[in-house]
Amino acid sequence: MTATPDARFHVYDTTMRDGAQQEGLNLSVQDKMHIARHLDDLGVGYIEGGWPGSNPKDTEFFALAAKELELRHATLAAFGATRRAGAVAADDPLVAALRESGASVVTLVAKSHDRHVELALRTTLEENLAMVRDTVSHLRAEGQRVFVDLEHFFDGYLANRAYALEVVSAATEAGAEVAVLCDTNGGMLPHQVTDVVGDVLAATGARLGIHAHNDTGCAVANSMAAVLAGVTHVQGCLNGYGERTGNADLVTCIANLELKLGRPVLPEGRLAEATRIAHAVSEITNYPPLARQPYTGVSSFAHKAGLHASAIRVDPDLYQHIDPALVGNDMRLLVSEMAGRATIELKGRELGFDLADDPARLARLTDRVKELEQSGYTFEAADASFELLLVEEVEGTRPRYFDVESWRVIAESSSPREGAVAEATVKIVAGGQRLAVIGEGNGPVNALDHALRQAIEQVYPDVVQFHLTDFRVRILDQGHGTDAVTRVLIETSDGKDTWVTVGVGANMIEASWIALTDALTYGLRAHGVAPTGS
Repeated sequence: MTATPDARFHVYDTTMRDGAQQEGLNLSVQDKMHIARHLDDLGVGYIEGGWPGSNPKDTEFFALAAKELELRHATLAAFGATRRAGAVAADDPLVAALRESGASVVTLVAKSHDRHVELALRTTLEENLAMVRDTVSHLRAEGQRVFVDLEHFFDGYLANRAYALEVVSAATEAGAEVAVLCDTNGGMLPHQVTDVVGDVLAATGARLGIHAHNDTGCAVANSMAAVLAGVTHVQGCLNGYGERTGNADLVTCIANLELKLGRPVLPEGRLAEATRIAHAVSEITNYPPLARQPYTGVSSFAHKAGLHASAIRVDPDLYQHIDPALVGNDMRLLVSEMAGRATIELKGRELGFDLADDPARLARLTDRVKELEQSGYTFEAADASFELLLVEEVEGTRPRYFDVESWRVIAESSSPREGAVAEATVKIVAGGQRLAVIGEGNGPVNALDHALRQAIEQVYPDVVQFHLTDFRVRILDQGHGTDAVTRVLIETSDGKDTWVTVGVGANMIEASWIALTDALTYGLRAHGVAPTGS
Protein backbone atom coordinates (compact mmCIF):
# COMPACT_ATOMS: atom_id res chain seq x y z
CA MET A 1 0.00 0.00 0.00
CA THR A 2 1.44 3.39 -0.94
CA ALA A 3 1.73 6.25 1.51
CA THR A 4 -0.33 8.66 -0.55
CA PRO A 5 -3.93 8.07 -1.65
CA ASP A 6 -4.75 8.20 -5.34
CA ALA A 7 -5.87 11.79 -6.01
CA ARG A 8 -7.71 10.51 -9.07
CA PHE A 9 -10.13 8.64 -6.79
CA HIS A 10 -12.69 10.47 -4.62
CA VAL A 11 -14.01 9.26 -1.27
CA TYR A 12 -17.04 11.45 -0.65
CA ASP A 13 -18.98 11.44 2.64
CA THR A 14 -22.61 12.53 2.84
CA THR A 15 -23.34 11.57 6.47
CA MET A 16 -24.33 15.10 7.47
CA ARG A 17 -26.76 15.54 4.59
CA ASP A 18 -28.10 12.28 3.17
CA GLY A 19 -27.28 10.30 6.32
CA ALA A 20 -29.13 12.86 8.44
CA GLN A 21 -32.34 11.91 6.62
CA GLN A 22 -32.41 8.71 8.69
CA GLU A 23 -35.53 8.34 10.78
CA GLY A 24 -34.95 9.70 14.28
CA LEU A 25 -31.56 11.24 13.50
CA ASN A 26 -31.36 14.97 14.25
CA LEU A 27 -28.01 16.75 14.13
CA SER A 28 -27.34 20.15 15.68
CA VAL A 29 -24.84 22.58 14.16
CA GLN A 30 -22.29 21.60 16.80
CA ASP A 31 -22.96 17.90 16.13
CA LYS A 32 -22.09 18.51 12.49
CA MET A 33 -18.92 20.36 13.41
CA HIS A 34 -17.79 17.42 15.56
CA ILE A 35 -18.67 14.87 12.85
CA ALA A 36 -16.81 16.89 10.22
CA ARG A 37 -13.66 16.84 12.35
CA HIS A 38 -13.94 13.07 12.81
CA LEU A 39 -14.39 12.57 9.06
CA ASP A 40 -11.36 14.74 8.37
CA ASP A 41 -9.40 12.69 10.89
CA LEU A 42 -10.39 9.54 8.98
CA GLY A 43 -8.97 11.16 5.86
CA VAL A 44 -11.93 11.23 3.48
CA GLY A 45 -11.53 13.48 0.47
CA TYR A 46 -14.85 15.33 0.58
CA ILE A 47 -17.35 16.10 3.32
CA GLU A 48 -20.85 17.18 2.29
CA GLY A 49 -21.94 19.59 4.99
CA GLY A 50 -25.58 20.07 4.03
CA TRP A 51 -27.84 22.23 1.87
CA PRO A 52 -27.24 25.94 2.57
CA GLY A 53 -30.28 28.08 1.91
CA SER A 54 -32.74 25.23 2.30
CA ASN A 55 -32.88 25.45 6.11
CA PRO A 56 -31.41 27.77 8.77
CA LYS A 57 -29.34 25.02 10.44
CA ASP A 58 -27.34 24.18 7.32
CA THR A 59 -26.86 27.85 6.48
CA GLU A 60 -25.54 28.42 10.02
CA PHE A 61 -23.24 25.40 9.73
CA PHE A 62 -21.50 26.72 6.63
CA ALA A 63 -21.13 30.18 8.19
CA LEU A 64 -19.57 28.64 11.32
CA ALA A 65 -17.42 26.24 9.31
CA ALA A 66 -15.95 29.13 7.33
CA LYS A 67 -14.72 30.64 10.60
CA GLU A 68 -13.90 27.65 12.80
CA LEU A 69 -13.54 24.42 10.80
CA GLU A 70 -9.94 23.70 9.89
CA LEU A 71 -9.67 20.61 7.70
CA ARG A 72 -6.34 18.85 7.15
CA HIS A 73 -7.38 16.21 4.63
CA ALA A 74 -10.91 16.88 3.41
CA THR A 75 -12.62 19.50 1.24
CA LEU A 76 -16.01 20.79 2.38
CA ALA A 77 -18.81 20.47 -0.18
CA ALA A 78 -22.18 22.22 -0.26
CA PHE A 79 -25.22 20.40 -1.62
CA GLY A 80 -27.94 22.06 -3.67
CA ALA A 81 -30.22 21.78 -6.66
CA THR A 82 -30.18 23.05 -10.20
CA ARG A 83 -32.03 26.32 -10.76
CA ARG A 84 -35.80 26.39 -10.98
CA ALA A 85 -37.52 25.83 -14.30
CA GLY A 86 -37.94 29.01 -16.30
CA ALA A 87 -35.46 30.98 -14.16
CA VAL A 88 -31.84 32.02 -14.53
CA ALA A 89 -29.14 30.45 -12.35
CA ALA A 90 -27.54 33.81 -11.53
CA ASP A 91 -30.86 35.06 -10.09
CA ASP A 92 -31.93 31.88 -8.20
CA PRO A 93 -31.76 32.43 -4.40
CA LEU A 94 -30.83 28.82 -3.64
CA VAL A 95 -28.01 28.95 -6.19
CA ALA A 96 -26.91 32.20 -4.54
CA ALA A 97 -26.74 30.37 -1.18
CA LEU A 98 -24.37 27.86 -2.77
CA ARG A 99 -22.17 30.66 -4.10
CA GLU A 100 -22.09 32.32 -0.69
CA SER A 101 -21.56 29.13 1.34
CA GLY A 102 -17.78 29.40 1.33
CA ALA A 103 -17.53 25.83 0.01
CA SER A 104 -15.10 25.36 -2.86
CA VAL A 105 -17.07 22.34 -4.11
CA VAL A 106 -20.78 22.27 -4.91
CA THR A 107 -22.70 19.06 -5.47
CA LEU A 108 -25.85 19.66 -7.49
CA VAL A 109 -28.73 17.23 -7.61
CA ALA A 110 -30.26 16.96 -11.09
CA LYS A 111 -33.09 14.90 -12.52
CA SER A 112 -32.06 12.18 -14.95
CA HIS A 113 -35.30 10.16 -15.08
CA ASP A 114 -37.68 11.49 -17.74
CA ARG A 115 -40.82 10.76 -15.70
CA HIS A 116 -39.41 12.63 -12.71
CA VAL A 117 -38.69 15.63 -14.92
CA GLU A 118 -42.23 15.72 -16.23
CA LEU A 119 -44.11 14.72 -13.07
CA ALA A 120 -41.97 16.08 -10.21
CA LEU A 121 -40.36 19.15 -11.82
CA ARG A 122 -43.38 19.70 -14.10
CA THR A 123 -41.20 20.89 -16.93
CA THR A 124 -39.94 19.64 -20.28
CA LEU A 125 -37.02 17.35 -20.87
CA GLU A 126 -35.20 20.08 -22.79
CA GLU A 127 -35.71 22.64 -20.00
CA ASN A 128 -34.26 20.18 -17.49
CA LEU A 129 -31.13 19.92 -19.63
CA ALA A 130 -30.96 23.72 -19.76
CA MET A 131 -31.28 23.87 -15.95
CA VAL A 132 -28.30 21.53 -15.60
CA ARG A 133 -26.15 23.40 -18.13
CA ASP A 134 -27.00 26.87 -16.78
CA THR A 135 -26.40 26.04 -13.10
CA VAL A 136 -23.18 24.13 -13.63
CA SER A 137 -21.67 26.72 -15.97
CA HIS A 138 -22.71 29.59 -13.66
CA LEU A 139 -21.07 28.07 -10.57
CA ARG A 140 -17.97 27.16 -12.56
CA ALA A 141 -17.73 30.76 -13.75
CA GLU A 142 -17.93 31.83 -10.10
CA GLY A 143 -14.85 29.72 -9.35
CA GLN A 144 -16.45 26.71 -7.69
CA ARG A 145 -15.85 23.08 -8.58
CA VAL A 146 -19.05 21.18 -9.40
CA PHE A 147 -20.12 17.58 -9.00
CA VAL A 148 -23.57 16.52 -10.21
CA ASP A 149 -25.68 13.87 -8.47
CA LEU A 150 -27.94 12.34 -11.11
CA GLU A 151 -31.00 11.40 -9.09
CA HIS A 152 -32.81 8.15 -9.97
CA PHE A 153 -30.21 7.58 -12.67
CA PHE A 154 -30.41 3.78 -12.86
CA ASP A 155 -34.21 3.71 -13.00
CA GLY A 156 -34.12 6.55 -15.53
CA TYR A 157 -31.54 4.71 -17.64
CA LEU A 158 -33.72 1.60 -17.76
CA ALA A 159 -36.76 3.68 -18.71
CA ASN A 160 -35.10 6.00 -21.25
CA ARG A 161 -31.41 5.32 -21.83
CA ALA A 162 -30.96 8.06 -24.42
CA TYR A 163 -32.26 10.81 -22.15
CA ALA A 164 -30.28 9.65 -19.10
CA LEU A 165 -27.11 9.78 -21.20
CA GLU A 166 -28.04 13.27 -22.42
CA VAL A 167 -28.15 14.51 -18.83
CA VAL A 168 -24.68 13.05 -18.15
CA SER A 169 -23.31 14.82 -21.21
CA ALA A 170 -25.06 18.10 -20.39
CA ALA A 171 -23.49 18.15 -16.92
CA THR A 172 -19.96 17.29 -17.96
CA GLU A 173 -19.92 19.50 -21.06
CA ALA A 174 -20.97 22.43 -18.85
CA GLY A 175 -17.98 21.82 -16.57
CA ALA A 176 -19.01 19.28 -13.95
CA GLU A 177 -16.00 17.23 -12.82
CA VAL A 178 -18.03 14.16 -11.91
CA ALA A 179 -21.42 12.79 -12.93
CA VAL A 180 -22.59 10.69 -9.98
CA LEU A 181 -24.94 7.84 -10.88
CA CYS A 182 -27.46 7.58 -8.05
CA ASP A 183 -29.42 4.44 -7.23
CA THR A 184 -31.89 6.62 -5.35
CA ASN A 185 -34.51 3.90 -4.80
CA GLY A 186 -31.81 1.35 -3.93
CA GLY A 187 -33.31 -1.27 -6.20
CA MET A 188 -30.30 -2.27 -8.30
CA LEU A 189 -28.22 -5.45 -8.08
CA PRO A 190 -24.46 -5.58 -8.73
CA HIS A 191 -24.65 -7.10 -12.20
CA GLN A 192 -27.04 -4.33 -13.30
CA VAL A 193 -24.71 -1.65 -11.94
CA THR A 194 -21.77 -3.20 -13.77
CA ASP A 195 -23.64 -3.20 -17.09
CA VAL A 196 -24.99 0.35 -16.77
CA VAL A 197 -21.71 1.92 -15.64
CA GLY A 198 -19.82 0.22 -18.45
CA ASP A 199 -22.29 1.47 -21.04
CA VAL A 200 -22.36 5.07 -19.70
CA LEU A 201 -18.56 5.24 -19.70
CA ALA A 202 -18.37 3.95 -23.26
CA ALA A 203 -21.11 6.29 -24.48
CA THR A 204 -20.04 9.54 -22.75
CA GLY A 205 -16.42 9.24 -21.62
CA ALA A 206 -17.41 11.18 -18.50
CA ARG A 207 -15.84 10.79 -15.09
CA LEU A 208 -18.45 8.85 -13.11
CA GLY A 209 -19.32 8.36 -9.46
CA ILE A 210 -21.67 6.05 -7.55
CA HIS A 211 -24.23 6.86 -4.86
CA ALA A 212 -25.95 3.68 -3.65
CA HIS A 213 -28.83 3.06 -1.27
CA ASN A 214 -29.26 -0.22 0.57
CA ASP A 215 -32.85 -1.25 -0.15
CA THR A 216 -31.76 -4.58 -1.65
CA GLY A 217 -28.98 -4.99 0.89
CA CYS A 218 -26.48 -4.37 -1.92
CA ALA A 219 -25.33 -0.77 -1.40
CA VAL A 220 -21.72 -1.68 -0.66
CA ALA A 221 -21.69 -4.47 -3.27
CA ASN A 222 -23.16 -2.10 -5.85
CA SER A 223 -20.50 0.49 -4.99
CA MET A 224 -17.74 -2.08 -5.45
CA ALA A 225 -19.27 -3.25 -8.74
CA ALA A 226 -19.31 0.36 -9.95
CA VAL A 227 -15.66 0.83 -9.02
CA LEU A 228 -14.65 -2.32 -10.85
CA ALA A 229 -16.63 -1.08 -13.85
CA GLY A 230 -14.74 2.21 -13.88
CA VAL A 231 -16.19 4.83 -11.49
CA THR A 232 -13.61 6.88 -9.58
CA HIS A 233 -15.85 8.65 -7.06
CA VAL A 234 -17.68 6.78 -4.27
CA GLN A 235 -20.28 8.35 -1.99
CA GLY A 236 -21.55 6.92 1.27
CA CYS A 237 -22.32 7.55 4.94
CA LEU A 238 -20.56 6.51 8.10
CA ASN A 239 -22.28 3.52 9.71
CA GLY A 240 -24.59 3.23 6.71
CA TYR A 241 -26.87 6.05 7.91
CA GLY A 242 -29.62 7.26 5.60
CA GLU A 243 -33.34 7.12 5.01
CA ARG A 244 -35.19 3.80 4.69
CA THR A 245 -32.49 1.10 4.90
CA GLY A 246 -29.62 3.56 4.61
CA ASN A 247 -26.80 4.47 2.25
CA ALA A 248 -23.66 2.53 1.43
CA ASP A 249 -21.55 2.28 4.59
CA LEU A 250 -18.56 4.43 3.68
CA VAL A 251 -16.13 2.74 6.08
CA THR A 252 -16.98 -0.69 4.63
CA CYS A 253 -16.47 0.71 1.12
CA ILE A 254 -13.12 2.24 2.10
CA ALA A 255 -11.89 -0.92 3.81
CA ASN A 256 -12.91 -3.01 0.79
CA LEU A 257 -11.15 -0.62 -1.55
CA GLU A 258 -7.92 -0.57 0.42
CA LEU A 259 -7.75 -4.12 1.80
CA LYS A 260 -9.50 -6.11 -0.92
CA LEU A 261 -8.93 -4.13 -4.12
CA GLY A 262 -5.57 -2.64 -3.21
CA ARG A 263 -6.62 0.94 -3.87
CA PRO A 264 -5.11 3.47 -1.43
CA VAL A 265 -7.90 5.98 -0.90
CA LEU A 266 -7.00 7.34 2.57
CA PRO A 267 -3.76 8.88 3.84
CA GLU A 268 -1.44 6.22 5.26
CA GLY A 269 -2.41 5.00 8.73
CA ARG A 270 -5.89 6.51 8.71
CA LEU A 271 -7.76 3.24 8.12
CA ALA A 272 -6.60 2.05 11.55
CA GLU A 273 -8.74 4.86 13.04
CA ALA A 274 -11.92 3.58 11.37
CA THR A 275 -13.43 1.72 14.33
CA ARG A 276 -12.75 4.54 16.78
CA ILE A 277 -14.24 7.14 14.46
CA ALA A 278 -17.29 5.04 13.54
CA HIS A 279 -18.06 4.57 17.25
CA ALA A 280 -17.38 8.22 18.07
CA VAL A 281 -19.88 9.34 15.46
CA SER A 282 -22.39 6.83 16.89
CA GLU A 283 -22.10 8.64 20.21
CA ILE A 284 -22.85 11.97 18.52
CA THR A 285 -25.85 10.66 16.58
CA ASN A 286 -27.09 8.74 19.65
CA TYR A 287 -27.47 5.58 17.57
CA PRO A 288 -25.68 2.68 19.31
CA PRO A 289 -22.98 1.11 17.11
CA LEU A 290 -24.29 -1.91 15.23
CA ALA A 291 -22.49 -4.92 16.71
CA ARG A 292 -22.49 -6.80 13.40
CA GLN A 293 -21.26 -3.87 11.29
CA PRO A 294 -18.56 -5.14 8.91
CA TYR A 295 -15.03 -4.22 9.98
CA THR A 296 -15.97 -1.86 12.87
CA GLY A 297 -18.65 -3.78 14.80
CA VAL A 298 -17.76 -5.30 18.16
CA SER A 299 -18.84 -8.67 16.77
CA SER A 300 -16.90 -8.34 13.51
CA PHE A 301 -14.03 -10.41 14.85
CA ALA A 302 -15.79 -12.20 17.72
CA HIS A 303 -15.49 -15.98 17.96
CA LYS A 304 -17.87 -18.11 19.95
CA ALA A 305 -17.69 -21.74 18.81
CA GLY A 306 -15.07 -23.92 20.43
CA LEU A 307 -14.03 -25.26 17.02
CA HIS A 308 -13.16 -21.74 15.88
CA ALA A 309 -11.16 -21.08 19.03
CA SER A 310 -9.16 -24.28 18.55
CA ALA A 311 -8.19 -23.14 15.06
CA ILE A 312 -7.46 -19.58 16.16
CA ARG A 313 -5.09 -20.88 18.79
CA VAL A 314 -3.03 -22.29 15.91
CA ASP A 315 -3.43 -19.34 13.53
CA PRO A 316 -5.91 -16.41 13.92
CA ASP A 317 -6.11 -16.01 10.14
CA LEU A 318 -7.91 -19.35 9.83
CA TYR A 319 -11.19 -17.72 10.90
CA GLN A 320 -10.57 -14.02 10.16
CA HIS A 321 -10.50 -12.44 6.72
CA ILE A 322 -8.13 -9.63 7.85
CA ASP A 323 -6.09 -8.61 10.87
CA PRO A 324 -8.62 -6.57 12.95
CA ALA A 325 -5.90 -4.06 13.81
CA LEU A 326 -5.91 -2.83 10.21
CA VAL A 327 -9.27 -1.14 10.90
CA GLY A 328 -8.61 -0.42 14.56
CA ASN A 329 -10.69 -3.33 15.85
CA ASP A 330 -9.85 -6.32 18.06
CA MET A 331 -10.41 -10.04 18.01
CA ARG A 332 -12.79 -11.14 20.78
CA LEU A 333 -13.33 -14.59 22.21
CA LEU A 334 -16.84 -15.12 23.56
CA VAL A 335 -17.27 -17.29 26.60
CA SER A 336 -20.55 -19.18 26.28
CA GLU A 337 -22.18 -22.58 26.51
CA MET A 338 -20.69 -23.27 23.07
CA ALA A 339 -17.18 -22.57 24.33
CA GLY A 340 -14.70 -25.41 24.55
CA ARG A 341 -11.47 -25.54 26.48
CA ALA A 342 -9.61 -23.74 23.71
CA THR A 343 -11.91 -20.70 24.02
CA ILE A 344 -11.52 -20.59 27.81
CA GLU A 345 -7.75 -20.99 27.50
CA LEU A 346 -7.43 -18.19 24.93
CA LYS A 347 -9.78 -15.91 26.86
CA GLY A 348 -7.79 -16.55 30.02
CA ARG A 349 -4.56 -15.71 28.20
CA GLU A 350 -6.18 -12.51 26.91
CA LEU A 351 -6.94 -11.55 30.53
CA GLY A 352 -3.46 -12.42 31.77
CA PHE A 353 -3.97 -16.01 33.01
CA ASP A 354 -2.09 -18.93 31.46
CA LEU A 355 -4.17 -22.08 31.87
CA ALA A 356 -2.40 -24.17 29.23
CA ASP A 357 -0.26 -26.03 31.78
CA ASP A 358 -3.15 -26.91 34.10
CA PRO A 359 -5.65 -29.04 32.12
CA ALA A 360 -7.57 -30.08 35.25
CA ARG A 361 -8.23 -26.48 36.28
CA LEU A 362 -9.11 -25.59 32.68
CA ALA A 363 -11.62 -28.45 32.59
CA ARG A 364 -13.21 -27.35 35.90
CA LEU A 365 -13.53 -23.77 34.70
CA THR A 366 -15.05 -24.85 31.38
CA ASP A 367 -17.60 -27.05 33.17
CA ARG A 368 -18.45 -24.25 35.58
CA VAL A 369 -19.03 -21.76 32.78
CA LYS A 370 -21.36 -24.18 31.01
CA GLU A 371 -23.23 -24.89 34.27
CA LEU A 372 -23.72 -21.18 34.98
CA GLU A 373 -24.84 -20.52 31.41
CA GLN A 374 -27.38 -23.31 31.80
CA SER A 375 -28.86 -21.47 34.78
CA GLY A 376 -29.20 -18.20 32.83
CA TYR A 377 -25.82 -16.49 32.97
CA THR A 378 -24.11 -15.18 29.86
CA PHE A 379 -20.47 -14.16 29.73
CA GLU A 380 -20.36 -13.14 26.06
CA ALA A 381 -20.80 -9.48 26.93
CA ALA A 382 -19.87 -9.70 30.62
CA ASP A 383 -16.09 -9.96 30.50
CA ALA A 384 -15.75 -8.46 33.97
CA SER A 385 -17.86 -11.16 35.62
CA PHE A 386 -15.95 -13.83 33.72
CA GLU A 387 -12.63 -12.38 34.87
CA LEU A 388 -13.80 -12.53 38.51
CA LEU A 389 -14.82 -16.15 37.93
CA LEU A 390 -11.39 -16.83 36.46
CA VAL A 391 -9.62 -15.15 39.39
CA GLU A 392 -11.63 -17.24 41.82
CA GLU A 393 -10.66 -20.46 40.05
CA VAL A 394 -6.97 -19.60 39.65
CA GLU A 395 -6.35 -17.89 43.00
CA GLY A 396 -8.79 -19.97 45.03
CA THR A 397 -10.93 -17.06 46.18
CA ARG A 398 -12.75 -14.07 44.77
CA PRO A 399 -11.44 -10.61 45.76
CA ARG A 400 -13.24 -9.79 49.03
CA TYR A 401 -13.69 -6.09 49.62
CA PHE A 402 -16.82 -6.31 51.78
CA ASP A 403 -19.28 -8.73 53.31
CA VAL A 404 -23.00 -8.20 52.88
CA GLU A 405 -25.07 -8.42 56.04
CA SER A 406 -28.39 -7.54 54.40
CA TRP A 407 -30.11 -5.33 51.87
CA ARG A 408 -33.70 -4.21 51.44
CA VAL A 409 -35.65 -2.09 48.95
CA ILE A 410 -38.96 -0.30 49.47
CA ALA A 411 -40.90 1.42 46.68
CA GLU A 412 -43.91 3.64 47.33
CA SER A 413 -46.10 5.98 45.33
CA SER A 414 -48.60 8.55 46.54
CA SER A 415 -50.38 8.76 43.20
CA PRO A 416 -50.90 6.34 40.29
CA ARG A 417 -49.97 9.20 37.95
CA GLU A 418 -46.57 9.70 39.60
CA GLY A 419 -43.62 7.33 39.52
CA ALA A 420 -42.71 5.32 42.58
CA VAL A 421 -39.94 6.60 44.88
CA ALA A 422 -37.56 3.85 45.95
CA GLU A 423 -35.53 3.60 49.14
CA ALA A 424 -32.81 1.02 49.72
CA THR A 425 -31.10 0.04 52.96
CA VAL A 426 -27.73 -1.68 52.67
CA LYS A 427 -25.77 -3.14 55.59
CA ILE A 428 -22.22 -4.29 54.92
CA VAL A 429 -18.97 -4.91 56.78
CA ALA A 430 -15.82 -3.49 55.19
CA GLY A 431 -12.41 -2.59 56.57
CA GLY A 432 -13.46 -3.67 60.03
CA GLN A 433 -16.46 -1.32 60.01
CA ARG A 434 -20.15 -2.11 60.00
CA LEU A 435 -21.80 0.31 57.60
CA ALA A 436 -25.55 0.85 57.30
CA VAL A 437 -26.66 3.28 54.60
CA ILE A 438 -30.00 4.36 53.18
CA GLY A 439 -30.11 5.44 49.53
CA GLU A 440 -32.92 6.92 47.46
CA GLY A 441 -33.44 6.64 43.72
CA ASN A 442 -35.95 6.82 40.91
CA GLY A 443 -36.30 3.05 41.01
CA PRO A 444 -35.24 0.11 43.15
CA VAL A 445 -32.01 -0.57 41.26
CA ASN A 446 -31.02 3.10 41.29
CA ALA A 447 -31.67 3.24 45.04
CA LEU A 448 -29.63 0.08 45.63
CA ASP A 449 -26.80 1.47 43.53
CA HIS A 450 -26.74 4.72 45.53
CA ALA A 451 -26.86 2.99 48.91
CA LEU A 452 -24.14 0.44 48.07
CA ARG A 453 -21.77 3.08 46.71
CA GLN A 454 -22.31 5.42 49.66
CA ALA A 455 -21.43 2.58 52.02
CA ILE A 456 -18.37 1.25 50.18
CA GLU A 457 -16.81 4.61 49.32
CA GLN A 458 -16.30 5.25 53.06
CA VAL A 459 -13.61 2.56 52.97
CA TYR A 460 -12.68 2.55 49.27
CA PRO A 461 -12.70 6.14 47.88
CA ASP A 462 -12.02 4.91 44.31
CA VAL A 463 -15.69 3.94 44.10
CA VAL A 464 -16.55 7.65 43.71
CA GLN A 465 -15.17 7.41 40.14
CA PHE A 466 -17.47 4.54 39.15
CA HIS A 467 -20.72 5.30 37.36
CA LEU A 468 -23.39 2.97 36.02
CA THR A 469 -23.69 3.78 32.31
CA ASP A 470 -26.05 1.10 30.98
CA PHE A 471 -28.60 -1.32 32.40
CA ARG A 472 -30.22 -4.15 30.46
CA VAL A 473 -32.83 -6.64 31.63
CA ARG A 474 -33.74 -9.92 29.97
CA ILE A 475 -36.58 -12.16 31.15
CA LEU A 476 -35.64 -15.82 30.65
CA ASP A 477 -38.14 -18.69 30.37
CA GLN A 478 -40.89 -16.21 29.53
CA GLY A 479 -43.53 -18.91 29.66
CA HIS A 480 -43.26 -18.76 33.46
CA GLY A 481 -44.63 -15.20 33.46
CA THR A 482 -43.79 -13.22 36.61
CA ASP A 483 -42.08 -16.30 38.05
CA ALA A 484 -39.46 -16.32 35.27
CA VAL A 485 -35.71 -16.10 35.83
CA THR A 486 -34.27 -12.62 35.21
CA ARG A 487 -30.86 -11.72 33.81
CA VAL A 488 -29.36 -8.25 34.23
CA LEU A 489 -26.31 -6.79 32.47
CA ILE A 490 -24.77 -3.65 33.97
CA GLU A 491 -22.15 -1.49 32.29
CA THR A 492 -19.94 0.61 34.55
CA SER A 493 -17.33 3.25 33.73
CA ASP A 494 -14.61 5.05 35.66
CA GLY A 495 -14.29 7.70 32.96
CA LYS A 496 -11.47 5.86 31.17
CA ASP A 497 -12.52 2.22 30.94
CA THR A 498 -15.86 0.43 30.89
CA TRP A 499 -16.74 -3.06 32.07
CA VAL A 500 -19.86 -5.23 32.03
CA THR A 501 -21.08 -7.56 34.76
CA VAL A 502 -23.98 -10.00 34.85
CA GLY A 503 -26.41 -11.16 37.50
CA VAL A 504 -29.15 -13.79 37.41
CA GLY A 505 -31.94 -14.12 39.97
CA ALA A 506 -35.56 -14.84 40.67
CA ASN A 507 -36.39 -11.16 40.08
CA MET A 508 -34.84 -8.02 38.60
CA ILE A 509 -33.73 -6.60 41.96
CA GLU A 510 -31.90 -9.75 43.04
CA ALA A 511 -30.19 -10.07 39.66
CA SER A 512 -29.25 -6.39 39.72
CA TRP A 513 -27.71 -6.72 43.19
CA ILE A 514 -25.42 -9.52 41.98
CA ALA A 515 -24.35 -7.50 38.92
CA LEU A 516 -23.81 -4.35 41.04
CA THR A 517 -21.57 -6.08 43.58
CA ASP A 518 -19.56 -7.68 40.77
CA ALA A 519 -19.18 -4.27 39.10
CA LEU A 520 -17.73 -2.63 42.20
CA THR A 521 -15.51 -5.62 42.99
CA TYR A 522 -14.11 -5.69 39.46
CA GLY A 523 -13.58 -1.92 39.42
CA LEU A 524 -11.67 -1.90 42.70
CA ARG A 525 -9.48 -4.80 41.56
CA ALA A 526 -8.81 -3.08 38.22
CA HIS A 527 -7.73 0.05 40.13
CA GLY A 528 -5.19 -2.02 42.06
CA VAL A 529 -6.98 -1.54 45.39
CA ALA A 530 -6.01 -4.19 47.94
CA PRO A 531 -8.97 -5.85 49.69
CA THR A 532 -9.12 -5.06 53.41
CA GLY A 533 -11.66 -7.84 53.93
CA SER A 534 -14.39 -7.53 56.48
